[in-house]
Amino acid sequence: MNIAPGKSAVSNIPFEQARVDRLMEEAGIDVLLATSKHNTQYLLGGYKFIFFAAMDAIGHSRYLPIVVYEKGGPDHAAYIGNRMEGGEHQNHPFWTPTLHAACWGTLDAANLAVEHVRKIGKGDARIGIEPGFLPSDAYALIRKALPDAKLIDATDMLERMRAIKTDAELEKLRTASELITDSMLATIAWAREGTTKAEMIEQIRREETNRGAHFEYCLLTLGSSHNRATSPQAWKKGEVLSIDSGGNYHGYIGDLCRMGILGEPDAELEDLLAEVETVQQAAFSKVKAGTLGGDMISHAESVLKTSKVAPYTDFFAHGMGLITHEAPFLMTNHPVTYEGTYAAKPLEKNMVLSVETTMLHPTRGFIKLEDTLAVTESGYVMFGDRGRGWNRGGTA
Repeated sequence: MNIAPGKSAVSNIPFEQARVDRLMEEAGIDVLLATSKHNTQYLLGGYKFIFFAAMDAIGHSRYLPIVVYEKGGPDHAAYIGNRMEGGEHQNHPFWTPTLHAACWGTLDAANLAVEHVRKIGKGDARIGIEPGFLPSDAYALIRKALPDAKLIDATDMLERMRAIKTDAELEKLRTASELITDSMLATIAWAREGTTKAEMIEQIRREETNRGAHFEYCLLTLGSSHNRATSPQAWKKGEVLSIDSGGNYHGYIGDLCRMGILGEPDAELEDLLAEVETVQQAAFSKVKAGTLGGDMISHAESVLKTSKVAPYTDFFAHGMGLITHEAPFLMTNHPVTYEGTYAAKPLEKNMVLSVETTMLHPTRGFIKLEDTLAVTESGYVMFGDRGRGWNRGGTA
């Protein structure tokens, strides 16, 4: 087969093409211009350019990767990237037949996207864009250059695309959760009387990095405080510790919370964590393919409502994958401002949920469990399901 310069044969499309085409048809999209890191990574089969992993800015502009995908036309797909990505392609060729590794900024990328759309005869098509991830200068250029095209918000379509995980994605999420759990438990065991919050956060960063995870954040409380920001506050005997950390493995998120105690938990602390666990288990009991997402939420909330800790305890659940909050969206504006569009829809096999119950006790502090579940036909599989009780500090 003869391939034009800058092009290669279509092979090994890294996503379920028929499903993506169906979602595009339902959304009224003919051509997709994906510009967010998470969606370009998904459409490229997990690839993310390491040079811009931490920061997008360069010179007077920023890095703007674009995957162009025509519904039903993978042979017209293109990846538009930075000039340095030509070397990436030489080592591990992208699946897209066309590669434009010639950009330094947003206008370069937008111009090449417009040229490609015109070349495949879609200058007047319905084009799906990501408004939240398309810089205003690039949007203005595309809008002016393609006056006959209809620009459509593809955010929901792309969220639905990522909602059902493949077995490979589930394995990465499982690994991420295991690595984060191991790192949290190791940090709790390492910390001693006098260890500060800042020192603990630096320690968990090391623990996650040494295990092969990419550290993103740690929210940590000590004692009766509800403040989760880093500080010189030191751990004292008898105090509780909550450690909520997020990191990723090959781009997929691990986000869990575990509890520690410096010494032995008294009867009240045992009882308080048991109240949190009761709400968690109520939510788990409704996780199964076919169950309405809102039914799981309402059942957990009803159990919490009857609890003695209800006045200062909150329940929340959300989807997760390449980002910390993604489909299925089960609750509206609680606490993140999005619509609970999946509350009235059934959970589906291979969706992944983060389930969390948070207590802001007036005297004993911040007590929380956060767990990660993958939905199955008969129930769920939990990732990183260790250390869900009181973990003792200073034991390493």
